[in-house]
Amino acid sequence: MSAPASRAGHGAGTPTLRVLSLGAGVQSTALLILAARGDLEPLDAAVFADTGWEPDRVYAHLDRIEAEVARPAGIPILRVRNGHIREDALDPAHRFASMPLYVRNADGQEGLARRQCTNEYKLKPLRWAVKALLGAPPGPDGRPGRVPAGRWAEQWIGISADESHRALDSKSTAYMPARWPLLERGLSRADCAAINAAAGFPDTPKSACIGCPYHRNAQWRQMRDEHPDEWADAVAFDAAIRHGSARATALGQPLRGQMYLHRSLLPLDQAPIDRITRTEWRTRQTDLLAELSAATVAGQLDDDEPVYGCGPHACRLPADPDDPDEDTDTGPGTEAA
Repeated sequence: MSAPASRAGHGAGTPTLRVLSLGAGVQSTALLILAARGDLEPLDAAVFADTGWEPDRVYAHLDRIEAEVARPAGIPILRVRNGHIREDALDPAHRFASMPLYVRNADGQEGLARRQCTNEYKLKPLRWAVKALLGAPPGPDGRPGRVPAGRWAEQWIGISADESHRALDSKSTAYMPARWPLLERGLSRADCAAINAAAGFPDTPKSACIGCPYHRNAQWRQMRDEHPDEWADAVAFDAAIRHGSARATALGQPLRGQMYLHRSLLPLDQAPIDRITRTEWRTRQTDLLAELSAATVAGQLDDDEPVYGCGPHACRLPADPDDPDEDTDTGPGTEAA
């Protein structure tokens, strides 16, 4: 399966650098392993954009793959951060880069808040790191400025063949066009999990913020049942954001409604996360008896949850027009400042 063509217009030219966008999940871990063992071209760096609110097991996994995979292969892992998503959201003095929280307005209308967190905490620090690697001089604010002409980095993104619809080239820039090596090789998520297991990483965790509204019921249940400290953290955050941005409230502009982490629009510790969806039930079916059991409980199953996905390079929402730091200059032959 071929990957989408890059918009950046570099064609078959040789990149100045090859950089992996490392989320430390199943697919990006597999890409790191493939590069480290020589099955793909050598990487010059891998960049982990840290929101500050990942589960401890994600950070522990990142430490392991750095020590056991990246460092022996001479691949530096850069850990970059643009604030702390949880702390910033609750700080009255900090600009609130809104999360895709579920909202019920005062008039009863329901919807999702605009998603800005991906750009603020994932894409921006990643872009700044790559610009610096490409030799961009620091600007007045200390952040990297314009990339020198003719220099560009091939950005590897870990989207597998079974998720090819998520490969959006809209996140490319002229100095950092996207490439999807897993799509080129037709590797699925299951293939990536097998690669990881063979390399000694059979339990690669899912990379996502503890309080991500995109968690599905199964993820919330696992957190509650297996990671009670994270569950308590998420429940406390859910209650704290009920009336919107702390900064807006401090400025006398409180939300005219309520925000929630769960799509039921109920407090997280009251949300129906024990309800099994039809898709989740089907994944449990292993024999005819289970299939018959499914028919028996069909009336008790929830409809399927929406699948949004949290990958920074798969976000279909537009750039934030109110953000002066938004990197929007991505047309062919251009160089974003």
